Amino acid sequence: MAAQPEGTPCWTDAMFPDLEAAKTFYSELLGWTYGEGLEEFGYYTQAYSDGKAVAALSPQMPGMESTPAAWNLYFATPDIAATTTKIRDNGGALTMEPMEVGEFGTMVTAQDPSGAYFSAWQAAGHEGFEKTGEPGSFAWAEVTTRDAAKADAFYPAVFPFEVQRMADEHIDFCVWNVNGRPVAGRMKMTDDFPPEVPPYINVYFAVPDCDAAVATVNKRGGQVHFGPMDSPFGRFAAVADQQGAAFSVIDLQTAQGEMPEMT
Repeated sequence: MAAQPEGTPCWTDAMFPDLEAAKTFYSELLGWTYGEGLEEFGYYTQAYSDGKAVAALSPQMPGMESTPAAWNLYFATPDIAATTTKIRDNGGALTMEPMEVGEFGTMVTAQDPSGAYFSAWQAAGHEGFEKTGEPGSFAWAEVTTRDAAKADAFYPAVFPFEVQRMADEHIDFCVWNVNGRPVAGRMKMTDDFPPEVPPYINVYFAVPDCDAAVATVNKRGGQVHFGPMDSPFGRFAAVADQQGAAFSVIDLQTAQGEMPEMT
């Protein structure tokens, strides 16, 4: 069985042209420490916050030098074969066939019909996040895409998502719930996104101070795409590291405004 309910985000990782530079960036930004990257697993390196596993970094694999650095999100599944079938049957494209990762679990990576990449994970020895919703760890994720209709048809058909839509004519935004608990969302990209930005899953990491985090991003050679901005969910900013991997930082304790109505 999956360590977490099916459809719950359970892990995130990213490949970088310069692994050591990435480790330094996220260590300063999120306080991460790192385990040993083993050669047999392509120097895949786990990141820890307060001694708890929160993410992983790895060098780019041979032949992928032209692939931009990007954060990848894994959704939990109790049955990777069944999930793979649902991905195919609902218009997704596999970028990697299901693969056992040692004694840790089995993964599959795919592109949804709207263009965003994601993975699914059937846990064995590695159950995923050991900490979430606290500074230095995963807080939230949103499929950010221009083709909301394709994403809306795909994800609830692959995972057991209960869908709620934000009742706001200015924002096209959905929340996906699992067992009545919000786990992720879908945001339609607006004209504010440069046309060259591809669809992606925007991973949010919790920080104790959003403004201080943004200052660190700037100091370490990253970019700030949007914010900081206050919201009912927390003060957040959309940023990228110095190698171009996009993500967001959010201070969950500094929330302002009323929660939006969901339908």
